[in-house]
Amino acid sequence: MESSFPWPKPDTEGPLVIGIAGGSGSGKTTVAHALSESVPAASIIEHDAYYWARDDEPFEQRTKVNYDHPDAFETSLLVEHLKQLRQGQAIDKPIYDYAQHTRSGETRRVEPTPVIIIEGILVLAEAELRELMDLKVFVDTDADIRFIRRLERDINDRGRSVESVVAQYQETVRPMHLQFVEASKRYADLILPEGYSAPGVGTLTSMVRDYLSR
Repeated sequence: MESSFPWPKPDTEGPLVIGIAGGSGSGKTTVAHALSESVPAASIIEHDAYYWARDDEPFEQRTKVNYDHPDAFETSLLVEHLKQLRQGQAIDKPIYDYAQHTRSGETRRVEPTPVIIIEGILVLAEAELRELMDLKVFVDTDADIRFIRRLERDINDRGRSVESVVAQYQETVRPMHLQFVEASKRYADLILPEGYSAPGVGTLTSMVRDYLSR
């Protein structure tokens, strides 16, 4: 694990906000959940939950949206919600329906916690989000592994076909990864170079526990 981050930040006040980014299928969600399970005082906010609602668009048009571009997200709402959590206020996080390519219309209540984890492919690419983070983590995984994981996930969990997953990967996922996701790695305080690993998550967990104990 690569690190150049001075810990803890002397000016950190309120909840500790950790951003976890990485390419699609990199293992960032696994890292976020492993950290959350090891630190019970943590809650997770997925950037994916903040894809724009597209109820007014035909389904066929929604399938053609570039969901790997920053414009696909209502990041301004996520920023507003993070500020509310840092102020001790609960939020109603959107729930996204991947099969229908729009929000489900339902929300999930998230209460403020001492540790807030934001995870998503582009969370480090957005300056407004980075400004709210105390620790920025990038999960770095080889492209072939990421593609296989994405293929399995989208087919098994999101009702996609092999053809649609491959086409989306070639047309948007790979070019957007190179343009935005990979480029955002330079903002990371910590880089997990082998994706999810017990030693890497263990070190991250120890850092957070140490911060909470202070």
